[in-house]
Amino acid sequence: MYIIQPHYHAIARTCQDYERMSQSGVVAVAEPAFWAGFDRDYAGTFLDYFKQISEFEPTRAADYGIKHFCWIAVNPKEADNLDVAREVLKEIPKLLDKPTVLGIGETGLNKSSKNEIEIMEEHIELSIKYDQLLLIHTPHLADKSIGTKIILDVLHNRRNEINPEKVWIDHVENHTIQAVKDAGYWYGFTLYPITKCSINRCVDMIERYGTERLLVNSSADWGPSDPMLLQQAIIECQRRGHSRNEIIEIFHNNPAKYLGQSEKFKIKPIRIIELD
Repeated sequence: MYIIQPHYHAIARTCQDYERMSQSGVVAVAEPAFWAGFDRDYAGTFLDYFKQISEFEPTRAADYGIKHFCWIAVNPKEADNLDVAREVLKEIPKLLDKPTVLGIGETGLNKSSKNEIEIMEEHIELSIKYDQLLLIHTPHLADKSIGTKIILDVLHNRRNEINPEKVWIDHVENHTIQAVKDAGYWYGFTLYPITKCSINRCVDMIERYGTERLLVNSSADWGPSDPMLLQQAIIECQRRGHSRNEIIEIFHNNPAKYLGQSEKFKIKPIRIIELD
């Protein structure tokens, strides 16, 4: 099996996780900028973090035959501090040419505050100005419907400047997927053992909504999470009778198509010839 993990917080994981992923067919991971578990007080702290995920982490992944890429942004959990966020945003254009940086992300909303919306809009402006892929985080649980509507409205206001094929709206759920699909954006199911999306619900939504523009990921951060949930979802797809080519399309080719819009991501879609 060939797998691309498009949303993976590698700095929170061990080398043993890389080893397990490599053994199960993972060929590449992409790491969006994330919250550290506490709010960073200085722009320089962000810049050191961006250096870690864009320079050091690719060397650690390479030891296990995995390509590592990343995204650069101020995570929405830290967007309420406008002074620090804007100081970081000024530095982001300098980082976009680095060989492992695929785009702007993850931006988006956490509590859908006024400041979060402003900083998300400024990230979107950067993605337009520098023609970057854009990864957007939708809020959790009760705030998801409201936050997703705000995100879609903000994007709609820039519809003449944004290529929807370059926008990925992540962490969609049953009640938000249709609106994101109808708007023409890529969308993500995020697998977690406790919150977000379970294995069975993921495959249920695949069977109901199809696989076009779908990016399945497990995030795998420092909270309760598991980098092997994509593999478990593959097993569930197999159990339900989905073909090997269908599974490759979801877990390898879709992320290869989306991320491949960046010339830095060289992994191409593949097709497996299935024998009777």
